[in-house]
Amino acid sequence: MNAVEIEQAITDLAERPFDPAEFPYTFLEAFGNKATTIKRLRAGASNKSDLGGVLQTSNIHILTCDAGRVTQTLAALKVSPATVKAKAKFILATDGVDFEAEDLTSGETVACAFKDFPDHFGFFLPLAGISTVRQISENAFDIRATSRLNRLYVELLKDNPEWGSAERRHDMNKLMARLIFCFFAEDTDIFVGKGRFTETVAQMSARDSSNTHEVLATLFRAMNTKREDRAAAKVPRWAEDFPYVNGQLFSGSEEVPRFSKIARSYLLHVGGLDWTKINPDIFGSMIQAVAEDEERGELGMHYTSVPNILKVLNPLFLDDLRSKLEEAGGNPRTLLNLRKRIAKIRVFDPACGSGNFLVIAYKEMRAIEAEINRRRGEPDRASEIPLTNFRGIELRDFPAEIARLALVIAEYQCDVLYRGQKLALAEFLPLRNENWITCHNALRIDWLSVCPATGTSVKLQADDLFETTLDQAEIDFQNEGGETYICGNPPYRGSKWQSDEQKADLANAWAKHPKLAKTTDFVTGWFARFFDYADKVPDAVAAFVATNSVCQGQQASEVWPVAFERGCEIRFAHTSFKWANLAAHNAGVTVVVIGLGKKSNQPKQLFLEDMLKQCTAIGPYLVPDSLAYVEKANDPLGGQSVMLFGNMPRDGGNLLMDADLARNVMADDAVARSFIKRFIGSEELINGKLRYCFWIEDDEVDAANASELISQRLKLVVENRSNSPAESTRSFAKKPYRFVQIAGVAKETAIVVPTVSSESREYLPVGFVTADTIVSNLAFALYDAPLWNMALIASRLHLVWIATVCGKLETRYRYSNTIGWNTFPVPTLTEKNKADLTRCAEDILLAREHHFPATIADLYDPENMPADLRAAHDRNDEVLERIYIGRRFKSDTERLEKLFDLYTKMTASAAPAKSKKRKAGANA
Repeated sequence: MNAVEIEQAITDLAERPFDPAEFPYTFLEAFGNKATTIKRLRAGASNKSDLGGVLQTSNIHILTCDAGRVTQTLAALKVSPATVKAKAKFILATDGVDFEAEDLTSGETVACAFKDFPDHFGFFLPLAGISTVRQISENAFDIRATSRLNRLYVELLKDNPEWGSAERRHDMNKLMARLIFCFFAEDTDIFVGKGRFTETVAQMSARDSSNTHEVLATLFRAMNTKREDRAAAKVPRWAEDFPYVNGQLFSGSEEVPRFSKIARSYLLHVGGLDWTKINPDIFGSMIQAVAEDEERGELGMHYTSVPNILKVLNPLFLDDLRSKLEEAGGNPRTLLNLRKRIAKIRVFDPACGSGNFLVIAYKEMRAIEAEINRRRGEPDRASEIPLTNFRGIELRDFPAEIARLALVIAEYQCDVLYRGQKLALAEFLPLRNENWITCHNALRIDWLSVCPATGTSVKLQADDLFETTLDQAEIDFQNEGGETYICGNPPYRGSKWQSDEQKADLANAWAKHPKLAKTTDFVTGWFARFFDYADKVPDAVAAFVATNSVCQGQQASEVWPVAFERGCEIRFAHTSFKWANLAAHNAGVTVVVIGLGKKSNQPKQLFLEDMLKQCTAIGPYLVPDSLAYVEKANDPLGGQSVMLFGNMPRDGGNLLMDADLARNVMADDAVARSFIKRFIGSEELINGKLRYCFWIEDDEVDAANASELISQRLKLVVENRSNSPAESTRSFAKKPYRFVQIAGVAKETAIVVPTVSSESREYLPVGFVTADTIVSNLAFALYDAPLWNMALIASRLHLVWIATVCGKLETRYRYSNTIGWNTFPVPTLTEKNKADLTRCAEDILLAREHHFPATIADLYDPENMPADLRAAHDRNDEVLERIYIGRRFKSDTERLEKLFDLYTKMTASAAPAKSKKRKAGANA
């Protein structure tokens, strides 16, 4: 269940007659517990309560009680041994009149009337596996409002299906935006009399809803007509008290879909909410899902927390403004100059969605301006920060409309907060006509037409905000040429997941560097457009949220050299962190924040979780003070042994067999037995899966064919390869007994590394096998290499290097011998160093052996890694890191700094001798 569905279920529960016996089960059902789970709790099989209540392990302990005993009952739940033993996260007590609960992890509590507990449903969202944030827990209004509007939206489409078509969806979105404004206006005294809009609809529309659409259309017409023109427009007397709003919000078509009785009821119900509680930054991002069919399943989930947004906005410009405010102290002139500067700052989000970033930027700037006014003794002064300085581009029309509306609401709320309601009301209406949110494709439109450097750009002004053509790019207001800060959270989409339309958009964005359009994530299109924009507006600075893959592997070595060649730099960055929304069980995508600008001498800022590092440069991999990028190398840079691909059969599976078949063949076929070898790739190494293969040398073909099974299998290989579309495969139909690609075979031993492995492990999986094992093409191998090489691969140092320079497949580590191993900078090792590392590798293998038959997947589970194995790895890290710097590294960032410093020095010294190739297969 999503948050909106939970809110609906909780509201329904609160409105029913209180049933003390059923309440705990109904409450748990509302948070998504399955019928089978409830059945087991009812039967007592999983109910661990020692107080006669309902206790769900690791979740909640609920107890209903006699009237007036709620506080005592909650206290009893808290000290209950069963509560502690079951690790309950919440306790809840109620008598049907009062309601109390506590979050045992945070210590936060809820105490309210039973009928009001749905107002606090956000407090309990963790029960449904939904991660939440303080803004939602403390004020769940935005989800409740989204829930009610969604019901209305769906009900209207039932009776007016044509309004759900592509042709009419725009009109439906327009209706929702108008209603949202009216609900907000009637509860904040923008309309005279609290609840006046809803009350008028209730009074003037028939109970059978037959004329509800006509009443709404009349009210909208009134709000689009100046008072002196209302007689001519035939606005009826009952609509006269509603103010002239315009601002293009009510202009254009007045058509409203027909309402059923249920839809009318939902409309009045929405109006009955307290819209003074709306948070425009939260509500906007949630409500946009109402109009998106594919997003409605996670309705109410699309909220980005303010702290995450501030990771972009603070280092971009807000930190500087606050610093200047602190420096100004009480100096009136310095404060005045800062206020003038703020009034000219433009914030531009070219992927603005419903306006989260713009709203937060506006509110933060208003807070700084208000403090300036307070210090200057002008607390009632009107704001000089125009909404038209907050510009956006959004592809979809409904979010674009909501973005503009969210900013309007934010402006009013800030005026009330800083200047008082009386002054706020006096200046709020009519709304301005400027359209500062452009509905267009950000990778197609010229950003200069939306946010020009200087001057005025009056090209097209529509009478109706909602009827503006999609190709409108022009901004119709004066721009005084202040600072420009570009920000946003563009869509990510890896190259494999992009639609044809997105690929074309990306190609357009990277027109000056077409190769990048073929391999980079969709988000890099916004980087490309910024590079173009910065060529014309060199003082502009941008900060985007992006997948961390843009600073890893191939993308890092392709995108950032182009950025640097274009005269740009990374001004600041946040290294990888989770960017989660409120979706159930959503771990969130791993992202970085990249701040971009033209090259400068100013210090760069690198944010590493809670630590800030000042540096002179930030490189492609978000490593401080290193602009190096890693290129493929055919040979190892240091003294490590050569790593080769495994071996590819291309046999249609006919040279391979599972453990059962291999066991039977070895028991029954004396000829075939001698040609069977263990076959190992990523899956086999990590999860212990047993597979085998036939391995036949050139001089063993006749002997092998003496086995009927082998003879039959080889015929199938001939057939499979002969039908292959690849010439290289068809040519090997003549040699069906051998693998098509043979990179190497161990004479004695091999060190094996999977091509792909989970990112959740603290160390990369690495195996050690003997000569009776063939390594598949899904792994890499160091054949007959000294064992100290394994110590390198099994180290934290190497994992950090691989995670940074190799990139990932989805979220998993993707290993590469040419990018990850050959480039891994290893200092010159003494014989003692090699002996120490060999012992470390042996200790790791011995520790694993102690836990046989546990697999690598079992042994390296972060939650269950055996202590002796962890100690062996810790010792290995200790020995290796002391070789590098004489002590343990303090952090992964320090590890990367040292590795990139060493890589830069080693590649520089190796450059003159580049033509001297290492002998293939040579071991150090």
